Amino acid sequence: MTGAAPRVGLVAIGRNEGERLKRCLRSVPPGCPVVYVDSGSTDGSVAFAQGLGMSVEPLSTEQGFTAARARNAGWRRLLAEHPGLEFIQFIDGDCEMDAAWLPRAVAAIEAEPELCAVFGRLHERHPEASFYNALCDDEWNVPLGLVGACGGIALFRVAALREAEGFNDAIIAGEEPDLCLRLRLKGWTVRRIDADMALHDAAITRAAQWWKRTRRSGHAYAEHLARHGRDADPAWRRNRDSILLWALLVPLAIAALFAGALILRQPIVALPALGLLLLYPAQLARLTLRRHREGRGWRFALGWAFWMVAGKFAQLAGLWQYHWKRWRGQTSQVIEYKQGSGAGAAK
Repeated sequence: MTGAAPRVGLVAIGRNEGERLKRCLRSVPPGCPVVYVDSGSTDGSVAFAQGLGMSVEPLSTEQGFTAARARNAGWRRLLAEHPGLEFIQFIDGDCEMDAAWLPRAVAAIEAEPELCAVFGRLHERHPEASFYNALCDDEWNVPLGLVGACGGIALFRVAALREAEGFNDAIIAGEEPDLCLRLRLKGWTVRRIDADMALHDAAITRAAQWWKRTRRSGHAYAEHLARHGRDADPAWRRNRDSILLWALLVPLAIAALFAGALILRQPIVALPALGLLLLYPAQLARLTLRRHREGRGWRFALGWAFWMVAGKFAQLAGLWQYHWKRWRGQTSQVIEYKQGSGAGAAK
């Protein structure tokens, strides 16, 4: 990463990440140009980054904070200072980059000119600290090879970022799949490679935090489908349909059958409702068995399956939030699920 004309730069984003940000910025290789984008921190983050000799881009509070807006401000500032950069690594302030990551990522993206981005294995720093941390670690272990999208920690080709004009500032969740879809429609591809990329500190210890994180994903599905229509990712459409089935249509059918039984004073009318209720434990059992067959222990498999089923209701709340706000001509605010995080809580 040395020399007069660096080819790779780094954008870090965050808000009040404290010690996590210090680990993050210290993990940047020597000689790598860095811009830290701060979203209103009050914990000394700006002073720390400046103390390391890094450029700092403070976001104004007028437009509201989103990870997309922060990343855009970062890569544009980075290119203004280093116009010769070919690749930009994005990282969130609650992550610590693996020392061997950047050379492997650059080699991989150079080997395939059609790649707009590459990413590797993102590990949770403390998966043993809570079941929700373990869920995050499991979620990030995506298959190797060409994929539809990456997350917020990835190495991007500058030419691709410029062609797509970066992230969409207004999107509060799912900005990475949005960008990747727009780039795929232009002929670019995304690859997950077999390399450790970074450690992430989720710090999710309560069910309420996971519920908010899951609600945010529902919001992301709704906005993605509304923005892209027929071009939207088919997997996201299937996810939206699954949410509507399990969290809306089946409960409505159950409620209608029970109401009919009360109105008609015919208990037999409620029998199909009992059958529909049994779909939930049946789905829980099916998903638990599937994860166990994939090599996970029974305890993890059961917990994962529970949140796959219960999470549909949180995601439905996210779907509703997006469409309700859109109908009223309003925009949603960032859904924060952990204390201290703002634009950096984007995984």
